Amino acid sequence: MIDGSALFGGENPSTIDGKGRTCIPAKFRDSLVSLPGDERFIITKAAPVDLGDGSFGRGLSVYPLSEWLNIKKKILANEGGFTSVQLNSIKRQIINPAEECITDKLGRVLVPSSLRAHAGLERDIWFVGMGQRFDIWSKETYSRVNAQDEKNFPVESEALAALGI
Repeated sequence: MIDGSALFGGENPSTIDGKGRTCIPAKFRDSLVSLPGDERFIITKAAPVDLGDGSFGRGLSVYPLSEWLNIKKKILANEGGFTSVQLNSIKRQIINPAEECITDKLGRVLVPSSLRAHAGLERDIWFVGMGQRFDIWSKETYSRVNAQDEKNFPVESEALAALGI
């Protein structure tokens, strides 16, 4: 697992070219490499976001290899206590489409075409830090996800107040 100093945070607009290449923001790239000399990381489908209108926002999640291996181990051991139907869905949606990637000398990554199509990544995209991972969204989908997050936000929550927010 990554130490606390390697958390991913912030929102970074970017672009993806017609070949599926995008430049990972430098601050994410620095935290992405788990071990010196091992520059591999994982890109997979993100958990779908219910947009409240019967549709789902689809994006991608990017994990340092060491974090991914830990998550994969937990899923395969069913540490979440999911039903067999739920567990098979998680395997098909998260584990099976996962691709191991590296950046080139310019800090670009080639996002696999199947994952690009799943997330609708065509030109304008957002990199969004999520703690131990970061997500990649199309500009349009991220706008809709943000709007739904505002609706779901626990405005008058004692638990939120206890966090100091």
